[in-house]
Amino acid sequence: MIWIGALLLVGTMSWVLTGLLRRYALAKKILDVPNERSSHLAPTPRGGGLAIVVSFLTSILVLWWLGGGGANLGKEVTSSFHGVVASSLSIGIDTPLLLALLGAGGCVALIGFLDDHRHILTRWRLLVHFVSAGWVLIWLNGLPPLPVFGVTLELGWFGYALATVYLVWLLNLYNFMDGIDGIAGVEAMTVCLGGSILYLLSPSVGSAVWMLPMLLFCSVVGFLIWNFPPAKIFMGDAGSGFLGLMLGSLQIQAAGANPDLFWAWLILLGMFVVDATVTLIRRIMRGEKFYKAHRSHAYQYAARKFGSHKVVALAFGGINILFLMPIAVLVTLGKLEGVIGVFIVYTPLILLALFFRAGTIEVKR
Repeated sequence: MIWIGALLLVGTMSWVLTGLLRRYALAKKILDVPNERSSHLAPTPRGGGLAIVVSFLTSILVLWWLGGGGANLGKEVTSSFHGVVASSLSIGIDTPLLLALLGAGGCVALIGFLDDHRHILTRWRLLVHFVSAGWVLIWLNGLPPLPVFGVTLELGWFGYALATVYLVWLLNLYNFMDGIDGIAGVEAMTVCLGGSILYLLSPSVGSAVWMLPMLLFCSVVGFLIWNFPPAKIFMGDAGSGFLGLMLGSLQIQAAGANPDLFWAWLILLGMFVVDATVTLIRRIMRGEKFYKAHRSHAYQYAARKFGSHKVVALAFGGINILFLMPIAVLVTLGKLEGVIGVFIVYTPLILLALFFRAGTIEVKR
């Protein structure tokens, strides 16, 4: 089938690009040098997440073109080719969605790339983050009305503001959670897999956009081959921020087609959202500077407890697939109220984060 070859091609592109970026990072000495807050022991190249950015953005541009975006070339043969291939792939991406992902994703990746090479002040990074989030919401028409216990909430301009803060938080928490080998890649892969399944199960969405999360999935796979414990290269800010924003953007886009999917995606993202949020709240309550690097996330405590990055990364993936995904499916199918689904999932995840001392001061031994 054509779509299998397309996905394999994207994954291969990401794998090759990550290898090239590793060589570049080693040549330019762009290394993540261990310090007292690090979870790794040896200097490791960083910036490999740029391969995810290039692979995904290139693939959605091609997807848009095949779906009819390039039909204005005015050639019958070209238009026929578009129709045949797009039909075979069961794909579809409209121009507003393309512009939302390309514009915002490109900006966030660029500021992350610059920060990987030389430090960019936090205020300038946040400015780009907020502008990028706003760009996404403008093209996707903001946060759609959300169903809550049978009542549809129309949030209007407050919804824009709320969604902007949410996207910026998701972008940054993904950066915070990218602290041990493989964890950010495994999280993105399992969330994207779940997102594609939700698209296919949602009657109001159909199969037109199911390939979007799968293209991101394959872009991450190619990178993860190099990043799986023990990592040969790190993602860097260019990749982690990009992934957080893209996952949030796909969530907003899905909710526009089926509002229940907002809650379903929020469930899929639960592991990262809960760990980062609980950690942030507890650190702020102690009066710490939340933007300073640290090792107090639950996943970092877990990695030290078990002495393995691989065990923790795979545990995240397992919980996503075996626990979060089935609940998200029930919400999508209308078998479970979205808010109740979030409560069912987030309650044990919060307890798990507290069990692993998320946000507490690390005691040196």
